[in-house]
Amino acid sequence: MRNVLKHIVFFLLIGLLFAPIQGFADEAPKEKFDAKSFIFGHTGDSYCFHITEINEHPVCVWLPVIVKCKGGGWHCFSSKHVCELKDSETFSHNGANFFIEPISADKYPGKLVEVKADGSVSRPFDISFTKNAFGIFLVCAFLLAFFLPAARKYKKDPMAQPTKYQGLVEWLTYTVLDGIIRPNIPEKKVKKFAPYLLTVFFFIFFANLFGLIPFFPFSANVTGNLSITVVLALLTYFFVNVFGNRHYWKDILWPDVPIFLKAFPLMPIIELISTITKPFALMVRLFANILAGHIVIMVLMALIFIIGGMYGAGMGGVMSIVSIFMTIFMTALELLVAYIQAYVFTILSSLFIGMAQHEPEHE
Repeated sequence: MRNVLKHIVFFLLIGLLFAPIQGFADEAPKEKFDAKSFIFGHTGDSYCFHITEINEHPVCVWLPVIVKCKGGGWHCFSSKHVCELKDSETFSHNGANFFIEPISADKYPGKLVEVKADGSVSRPFDISFTKNAFGIFLVCAFLLAFFLPAARKYKKDPMAQPTKYQGLVEWLTYTVLDGIIRPNIPEKKVKKFAPYLLTVFFFIFFANLFGLIPFFPFSANVTGNLSITVVLALLTYFFVNVFGNRHYWKDILWPDVPIFLKAFPLMPIIELISTITKPFALMVRLFANILAGHIVIMVLMALIFIIGGMYGAGMGGVMSIVSIFMTIFMTALELLVAYIQAYVFTILSSLFIGMAQHEPEHE
């Protein structure tokens, strides 16, 4: 351990010594590093998977763009045509012109837009197979490939000795079922809601894990996208309120409070608002925590280029050592957060569903 620390201190001192010399040597003007595009370009959605660059030529996995223009027809083409456009260039397809707004744009950042004849831009109806959409399909395919073989073996011979693979699947399933779902939902209702809660836990957990792997076909920031967490929160809202029993709705619309409070329906209004704030809290908590972790990692990487551009390659080298160690620490922390956020979303969802299923206690 002491030898490792000595090497780190040695490289830091070398970088500090040569940083001023390198700063004077860099006389040629450099292109300014755009930290905003770098950070949000990697954490946001995209129309392609950027892998690397060879001789300043991007190597990407191009995804299909599928849009419907306002007042026009459908358009389907490879994202290569719009992702490789230079400034002020557009791609023409069946009479319509398209380009992708830069991340730094105030309106539609990073989104495909249509250029009208008068030069204005508008957002078409976009159902493109983007990076996040690919990530969702990847997680779903993985979950099916992971759980279905074990389920088939149990269905084929329930009394057979489980294999190690079946034991792993069973352990993971019962960890969630017995540790999260059963303590919060009445036992006779567990079978009804367990499939949804198990699915949402493993979907969030593996989506978080895949988002931390920085190469294709992974790296999609699925749960750090607000539109996806909205859908997950709406699913919980649906299960809570559509399957809520009579006692649940009675407590909301006609609670056991003094009659003068019922005459002025303040309590029902508050309770109805609470049915919306609960899924809203689920949505924001998952989105904010996952996105924040990704942003912190990208900021640590961006600091290398920012410091290097300001003070030269020497200081950039010093900053790279610090950033790499901090990035390793943050990535390890994100592995923990990947589980915690899946756990929190599932336990709160099961708690809200359980509250809507409890029967009144009779004396």
